Amino acid sequence: MFRHHSRPLVSAPAETAVLALLLAEGPLSRVELARRTGLSSTAVTKAARPLIDDGYLYELPPERTAPGAGRPVNPLAVDPDREYFIGLKISGDQVFGAVCDLRAGIRATAGRPLDGCTPGAVAELTAELVDELLDTEPAFRDRTRHLGVAVNGDVDRESGRLRHSGLLGWREVPLAELLTEATGLAVTVENDVRALAVAEHWFGEGIGTEYFALVTIGAGIGSALVVNGQLIRGAYGVAGEVGHLCVDPTGPRCRCGGRGCVEAIASTDAILAAVRQATAEPHLTFCEAADIAREGHPAAREAFARAGHAIGVGISALVSLVGPERVVVSGEGADAYDLFSRHIQEAYAEHAFGAASRCPLSLRPLPWEEWARGGAAVAIQALFPQYAATTTIGVG
Repeated sequence: MFRHHSRPLVSAPAETAVLALLLAEGPLSRVELARRTGLSSTAVTKAARPLIDDGYLYELPPERTAPGAGRPVNPLAVDPDREYFIGLKISGDQVFGAVCDLRAGIRATAGRPLDGCTPGAVAELTAELVDELLDTEPAFRDRTRHLGVAVNGDVDRESGRLRHSGLLGWREVPLAELLTEATGLAVTVENDVRALAVAEHWFGEGIGTEYFALVTIGAGIGSALVVNGQLIRGAYGVAGEVGHLCVDPTGPRCRCGGRGCVEAIASTDAILAAVRQATAEPHLTFCEAADIAREGHPAAREAFARAGHAIGVGISALVSLVGPERVVVSGEGADAYDLFSRHIQEAYAEHAFGAASRCPLSLRPLPWEEWARGGAAVAIQALFPQYAATTTIGVG
């Protein structure tokens, strides 16, 4: 397979500021870019020129202005087809991929079941999946050089190493290196919830926010935080772990070893275990548990209500500490949001401190392709020097 060189697209702060703003919120005029970035009009023009020459930006036809307002302006826009990115979501039983354009628009998707959950098997399957995706359209193969991977667990993004994933049963796997060797692409690896947060912050509901949070409900309770416009990890890589806040000291034991964590009460596994125990039906699925709760089964409804309360308390702690402008709640467990949404909102309103309770919560149930899009979003970040220099395993 052809091996692509990994290098940042932009090399100067002004270019970074202009391209990043146009990716998220373009088209914009040079005057508006100058106002929003704090650059002079001359600096904006200078920064845009090489990006126009390389085909990443182009000028739209002049916009009409009011009489006496000066010359018509030519807004600048991103050409989304100038470069493509593959995003990958690795789960316990499948690998799902998507080809995305420069603005993280999904152009093609494909998935493969995962029979053997070993790093070698995943690398082999990834190579097959990438080839399938690149062959979808003639332009994809020539214009794709980055692969972004969203995976459960503790990820050292700088080295591309997956330190630990309980879901996959992996420890100290050099995942970026393995997938670079398998695909010939430059690979960036990120925790799946953080990758999803990058996609939402750059291209979704978090656009334009300096403080943003994402909370996911599923087999685990995940969260990611954006502070001062930057995704934060903290000194030990676990910043924002709302799932492991204790909300009930007498509650069930959590897989982390603690007791009464949000995850121990509100994960899909915890809810299902509570419903199975209450109904003496050990073979119920999560969907069946949700169905009987909707039909009015008291114990099932109580399990979802308790989960919603735990999530709401956890989110209120996060919001009170960090003060995000917006919180998106998502994940596979969000399909049952109707059963615990009221309880989330009530607990959140009761426990959030002061004006922090004005931060809106919004639900976005996201299919697998959106998780893969999160992988593509972190690959897009590799175009920028502050990410590419330290986070991408390149090939040459």
